[in-house]
Amino acid sequence: MRIEPRSLPPTLPFLGDLPPLLTRLYAARGVQSAEELDKSLARLLPFTLLKGIDAAVDLLVDALAKRQRILIVGDFDADGATASSVGLLGLRLMGAAHVDYLVPNRFEYGYGLTPEIVAVALQRSPDLLITVDNGISSVDGVAAAKAAGLKVLVTDHHLPGHELPLADAIVNPNQPGCEFPSKSLAGVGVIFYVLMALRTRLRGLGHYDSKPQPNLGELLDLVALGSVADVVPLDANNRILVHQGLERIRAGRARPGLKAILEVARRDHRRITSTDLGFILGPRLNAAGRLDDMSLGIECLLSDDETLARDMAVQLDELNQDRKSIEQGMQREALAQLKDLPVESMPFGLCLFEADWHQGVIGILASRLKERYHRPTIAFADAGEGMLKGSARSVPGFHIRDALDAVAARHPQLISKFGGHAMAAGLSLPAENFPAFAEAFDEEVRRQLREEDLTGRLLSDGTLEVQEFHLELARALRNAGPWGQHFPEPLFHGVFQLVEQRVVGERHLKVVLKSECGAVKLDGIAFGIDREVWPNPTVRWVELAYKLDVNEFRGQETVQLMIAHMEPR
Repeated sequence: MRIEPRSLPPTLPFLGDLPPLLTRLYAARGVQSAEELDKSLARLLPFTLLKGIDAAVDLLVDALAKRQRILIVGDFDADGATASSVGLLGLRLMGAAHVDYLVPNRFEYGYGLTPEIVAVALQRSPDLLITVDNGISSVDGVAAAKAAGLKVLVTDHHLPGHELPLADAIVNPNQPGCEFPSKSLAGVGVIFYVLMALRTRLRGLGHYDSKPQPNLGELLDLVALGSVADVVPLDANNRILVHQGLERIRAGRARPGLKAILEVARRDHRRITSTDLGFILGPRLNAAGRLDDMSLGIECLLSDDETLARDMAVQLDELNQDRKSIEQGMQREALAQLKDLPVESMPFGLCLFEADWHQGVIGILASRLKERYHRPTIAFADAGEGMLKGSARSVPGFHIRDALDAVAARHPQLISKFGGHAMAAGLSLPAENFPAFAEAFDEEVRRQLREEDLTGRLLSDGTLEVQEFHLELARALRNAGPWGQHFPEPLFHGVFQLVEQRVVGERHLKVVLKSECGAVKLDGIAFGIDREVWPNPTVRWVELAYKLDVNEFRGQETVQLMIAHMEPR
């Protein structure tokens, strides 16, 4: 692992009366003006820039006026769950008389609005189908819905294929011809924007002349959760949505289900950060869709009953524990496949498969292996009927969805279907095609990446002076976010004397450090250590990459280093 300095622009921008360190941190993340740091809702990009927004609102106004039955078809991950919840709650706030949701069971129907899911949807006699966090690639599903006489509104954020579905309206910032500047909205962000546009239209029609208009801010906790959990880039617009949602949670005004998940996870809502959304809330919500049925997660988010919400939050926590156990077993099997393979012989693009791997966990497995081996990775599971399902994760500089498109163009018969983003994608293929696909994928990675691109690296914001290891700075850094994808939490590096080291839990290393000059004593923790390497009583000095954090224990706050990388010096 290499620690490299994060690049800065030649001239630092003027960002107002900020400390020099914060100015440098923001500049390194592409912030060019103080306006980009304004996280008020008034700074959100206007919904009028979204292509298809007027047609979408036309459909919804008509559906509300005629008291039509609306059915939301979601995805089975945290973004899909929050998008389904936001869509349902928002339409109810607008006066929808009949609105429900349907989430495909990933093990029976797969992803998106398929013809099979349309058949299930028809049993509920809807008039209007709304897809959230899916639908842009559902050409056959939309056609089936239209053939059945339904209206279809597609709201999505995934990259479109060569053919768009013939829906009555499509709202997706990534569709051709859309001028919305932020292409990074999550699925939950897209449906939230649709609701904002609908409220404005209803206001113009006089719906709120004699009654209060609905407060869509009540949904921002869910928008923040879905956006962070889906790991979309936190550009200026997404940072506003996430910041506003975090403020709502910290003020104790989150949905009962969200609060219940936090309580079960033993997290104080008053101190929640975007990292908690991604690593505490997101996995528990995702566990339902990975192992069981995402309806449990959605019902938890929708519930107004605190007791019922807590019961469901406990079930989600138990599912997450099961997911961890399954994941650990799959990791052991994957590492066994690779342990005797010399680094120089390892494929540039990893493809792995075991017949007993769990479909719902292969995405996490691919992420873990990508982090360990620093190369694009696809993990496959048996999907039945002679098919394999794959989940792909990528490294910076390699667009995984476009790579699959390139493989499909060169080898038209290998892949049955695929879709996704730059950093994550999914695909299906016949089991007999796995060896040929693995070879073709490796060839595509080698075509785009060099060997030096496959070396892990950490980008550091520099070193901290002795006088900077204090609570005020740690708190300022925590509040300076929200941090996330493409807007990473500040990471520093330095050499420290290792005074104490001990394992806590199963694989966490608790350390006591002294600054290089010995003037300051600090606590630190490294999660998920390699037990074959640490603890090591012979090591006296270490080089660290770390985040400056606030640790609270029994009401006392202290500075703590969250160690991202540690090696002997």
